[in-house]
Amino acid sequence: MAAANDAAGNGGRSLDVTGAIAMTTAVLIWAGFALSVRSMGASPLATADIALIRFGVPSLLLLPFLPSRLAIFRRLRMTDALMVLVGAGLPFFWIAAAGGRETSTAHVSALVAGTVPLSVAILYFLMGKGLPARRQMAGLAAIILGVAVLSVAQPAVASGHVWRGCGLLLLASLLWGAYTIALRRSALDPVSSALLLAVPCFLMLVVLMATGAVETHLGAFTFHDALPFILLQGIGVGIVSSMAYAVAVSRLGPTRSTVFGAMAPALATVEAVPLLGESLTLPIALGVAAITLGVIHANRR
Repeated sequence: MAAANDAAGNGGRSLDVTGAIAMTTAVLIWAGFALSVRSMGASPLATADIALIRFGVPSLLLLPFLPSRLAIFRRLRMTDALMVLVGAGLPFFWIAAAGGRETSTAHVSALVAGTVPLSVAILYFLMGKGLPARRQMAGLAAIILGVAVLSVAQPAVASGHVWRGCGLLLLASLLWGAYTIALRRSALDPVSSALLLAVPCFLMLVVLMATGAVETHLGAFTFHDALPFILLQGIGVGIVSSMAYAVAVSRLGPTRSTVFGAMAPALATVEAVPLLGESLTLPIALGVAAITLGVIHANRR
């Protein structure tokens, strides 16, 4: 399949340093993303308000680059554009937020970032690219095992609907897998990929909020309340992470990039203990470890 071919192609050359640095940067921000998703419930901001920050900040900051990218967007295939917008845009954001409310930080990070290799393999199969290489199967099996363990793990912070939350997070992972494939196929530069994702989502969200289609708490929170989300979601995820991930996928390929992505679940899980007061139970630790090792094994050269 294409993922296997990509891995094989990368296996013949040394690791691209720029791609590795870009992916490491993205991973650090992804860990923060998982923490922010879990902290949404304790914030006075509604999900739509945080989404407005997520897509509005990069739209405004990168707007001067839009005219020079219009020709690129006209040449872009509609299917790739839709995969980017759905895979990392408003649908992804809302589904990940809904899943995070009913699980834990470990679940958010492991079941979204950690299962991307499995999601990419499933999507490539559905696209007629065939099954993964035999050497990848053991790693994908370990990821599935980790998903099963996390699905039965009951974190103390969960609302009692862990299975539903896990299902939503796995759906978010499938969307992110589509986003990853579209980035690779379209070969968009980092600024173009960030603009393509941010501007349409921002405009759509403004319409939804203006018509009352989504709940908003605008006017009911302070700038101090919004500042953490401006820094992490708007600047971190919206600009730095989006551009870094585009660089990593273009230079490392989607399969090798996921090896670095395997660091995000463990990092977010450990950070959630002191920052959010979440407990690290044995089932959660085992589930995260199985997914992390599965990602590394599935993408080893």
